Amino acid sequence: MHYDCCMGALLDIRGLQVRFGAAEAVRGISLQIDEGEVLGLVGESGSGKSVTALAILGLLGPSAQVTGRILWRSAEPGEDVDLLLQPPEALRRRRGREIAMIFQEPMTALNPVMPIGRQVAEGAQAHFPSWTGREARRRAMAALEAVSIPETARRYGDYPHQFSGGQRQRILIAMALINRPRLLIADEPTTALDVTVQAQVLDLLRDLQRQYRLAMLFISHDLAVVGQVASRVAVMRAGRLVETGPCARLLTAPQHPYTRSLLAAVPTLRTDRNRPLAMVE
Repeated sequence: MHYDCCMGALLDIRGLQVRFGAAEAVRGISLQIDEGEVLGLVGESGSGKSVTALAILGLLGPSAQVTGRILWRSAEPGEDVDLLLQPPEALRRRRGREIAMIFQEPMTALNPVMPIGRQVAEGAQAHFPSWTGREARRRAMAALEAVSIPETARRYGDYPHQFSGGQRQRILIAMALINRPRLLIADEPTTALDVTVQAQVLDLLRDLQRQYRLAMLFISHDLAVVGQVASRVAVMRAGRLVETGPCARLLTAPQHPYTRSLLAAVPTLRTDRNRPLAMVE
């Protein structure tokens, strides 16, 4: 069935609601992401950011009640679809190939008993089963080199515990990008990293986004981090969107009190260390 997405929108979410029993995690949000755009989705823990991302990919499980529309503009003209109406097998074919996700916590997201090269190659072979092992390895090597894993050939057979946290995050990025998706969902990709490594990962994501002309949904609780990546920002609180706008405007002239509280809670070089940070209300 064909659906009309908003003009220019690659992903068009309309009235998305997610319930877990009586608990309403996402409360009727609507947002769009254009081709090649980076949209930041910001809010405190529990605001519904990750639930929204998992709903897009159909990964919430049977306990979730999901309603609304998630319209995806297919690469093939006339084949736009509502992802919420896709059969599981059809959604599985899109997941990881057209829409990919970098999950939280690089320390735990990788399989500890599988070499990292095989983990990266596995994502390609799942969508291209006709590829030989040699071709999958070649693609995985190229993906690891693209995210600057040093001595890729030698380290292809190493295990996750043999890499630093920043390198593991780069491996997760390689896994997400090996099939050249059109939309990348990055869920708190720098949370567990120190500030130096965090800056390196943000630089890498910016470079890859420009190189591959990716659309990106960048999820974070930190407006300062989102401001380094996104062109537009949506602020989420208690399952609702409270403010959306261009990143520069939202960071300098926020309209909603919650957005102002988020900004006030970010420490800067001018912050008085003798005073507590502002509380998010």
